[in-house]
Amino acid sequence: MRRTLSRPIALGALVAAGAMIASAGPASAETEVDAPDTFTSAFTVMATPDAVIDPDGNPVDGAPGATGTFDFMVNSELDIICYDITTTGVEPPYESMAKTATHIHEASAGQAGPPRIAFPNPEGSGDTRTSSGCLKGPFTTGIEDDAGNDTGEGFTLSQLEADPAAFAADTHTSQFVAGAVRGQLRSMPVGGVDTGQGGLAPDAGGSADDSMLLMGLGLGGVLVAAGGLAARRRARA
Repeated sequence: MRRTLSRPIALGALVAAGAMIASAGPASAETEVDAPDTFTSAFTVMATPDAVIDPDGNPVDGAPGATGTFDFMVNSELDIICYDITTTGVEPPYESMAKTATHIHEASAGQAGPPRIAFPNPEGSGDTRTSSGCLKGPFTTGIEDDAGNDTGEGFTLSQLEADPAAFAADTHTSQFVAGAVRGQLRSMPVGGVDTGQGGLAPDAGGSADDSMLLMGLGLGGVLVAAGGLAARRRARA
């Protein structure tokens, strides 16, 4: 039986992000929304330059010394994903054939795969850049597959919950087009609550101890109320 996270659970260390980045490609199908009252799963990504894979499936160098933390909270029933992305040492300009350069790809570790969701690129001054908010499907990426369909078409967040280890998050720049940093999604238990298929599924590549260690190290961020996310988004508006 699936259990959902109550409203006091949400993304960690959320900060103000820049506006949606304009880029080539069709208009977004996804909608920017406030955080929902509940979530069905949570994921974290530690993205590094040594995990980058080019479109042909070959390992390539990312941005030396760069890191990225991607935290995601999902309500698959509403098809809403909330994101809190922080990069360090990733220097714009961004570059991608997609409509933005920051993505979730359907790609297992060491493999290439198509983007399924495109997020606003992290922005800010100095070495650290951030992006946060919530998107509701249906999703588009601006990239077409061999059949001429957008690679986000038909994708739902329940697919991500079913096999999170089959998905990676990354961001691309003009200097590191294949990716500046990349990492695989790991399920993250929040407050000890089972988060459904995305919770502590064995195929997520980690145990409860692993995930709690991630949180203890701060890799999952400090949990804050979902209302805080909504308040930040209203303030930015």
